[in-house]
Amino acid sequence: MSTFERIHVQGFRRLNNVDLKLKPLNVMIGANGSGKTSVLDVFTLLAASASGDLAETISDFGGVDGNLTNLSITNAGTLINLSDKNTGKARFMSFDLAMPVTGHNPIDYQISLSQKGAGYEISNELLSQQRKQNSSPFKHLEAYHGNVRYYAPQDGLQPPNWDYNESESALSQVPKMFQEPEDFRKRLASSTHYHVLDVSRRAPVRLPQQMRDAKLPGRDGEHLASCLYTLSQTNRDAYDAIEDTLRAGFPSFERLNFPPVAAGTLAMTWKDKTSNNPFFMNQLSEGTLRFLWLVTLLHSPGLTAVTLIDEPEVSLHPELLSLLADLMREASQRTQLIVATHADRLVRYLKPEEVLTMNLDDDGIAEMLWADELDLEEWLDEYTMDEVWRLGRMGGRP
Repeated sequence: MSTFERIHVQGFRRLNNVDLKLKPLNVMIGANGSGKTSVLDVFTLLAASASGDLAETISDFGGVDGNLTNLSITNAGTLINLSDKNTGKARFMSFDLAMPVTGHNPIDYQISLSQKGAGYEISNELLSQQRKQNSSPFKHLEAYHGNVRYYAPQDGLQPPNWDYNESESALSQVPKMFQEPEDFRKRLASSTHYHVLDVSRRAPVRLPQQMRDAKLPGRDGEHLASCLYTLSQTNRDAYDAIEDTLRAGFPSFERLNFPPVAAGTLAMTWKDKTSNNPFFMNQLSEGTLRFLWLVTLLHSPGLTAVTLIDEPEVSLHPELLSLLADLMREASQRTQLIVATHADRLVRYLKPEEVLTMNLDDDGIAEMLWADELDLEEWLDEYTMDEVWRLGRMGGRP
């Protein structure tokens, strides 16, 4: 499985100048406001760039200007090349993402956004690949302040011959690219951000659902019943693994059932050994629903190339977090998983190479460091990972 191997972020909120090595499983820990959600939002923004939804996503984020780094910097030179000397606010935000290619050098994607009037502009964009050592990178596409060129076989770099939309990236608009850059675009566009599941009384996950061929349970659990039913009919191994995980977490759990409600509408029930009658989704506890949704998501064969999960531990009993850690580790073999958590109990079941600590320096700028780059061996001989975190040896504390 190809995964993105490195990302560099400048000028985005507290991520003023971050260079981060990425792994299959990336679990971010840190205090509130330390930049964990910003990392997830960076991938949401880049996915929108690859899928043609950049303008809508930037609007949802409150515009470029509202997301530029705006901190009082005391360390000389920290923002010297990035910020407006008069306001201290960053002039632009930029993102640089690399993906390895089997037998070749990585593909590298760069995009910079800056404020322009009441809107924004894509001030710079480049998709390139170093093909020969000591030579200039091969350019699949490049754009500079609206001047766009993309590589066309036989003709080299050419301007677009279609009605080009300057509010969207060139990456999302080039009609045909070689297999490697197109694979990069598709993988990036598929990145999916899952927030804390809504389990309120009228939430989609608690209601009967339209029957459909669903490969994933949905960001709001709106396809959970359909996804599980589809797996029960088409991929029994995955479905059995889901039920086995539920039994490990809830020893009295027996099975799920899918009674029809009306034509094309499906309900789902939870049969428990402690009750003669099954429980419908609207009767389950918040923690049970969220765990069921997470188990289904992480076992789903249809996981996208990048899966972003914010605070998966919400409402879960601490004893379920061991299962959750195992699920994330297994899922990271099929999707690049980036998770933000505050749960020290979840950290207990993780390995140092899976944990990314988030800290703020004296200027409020986010800094990131992998736990396996810290000198923790002697501490881990006596303490668990969560205890080492609570003792302050890993950072990531208020």
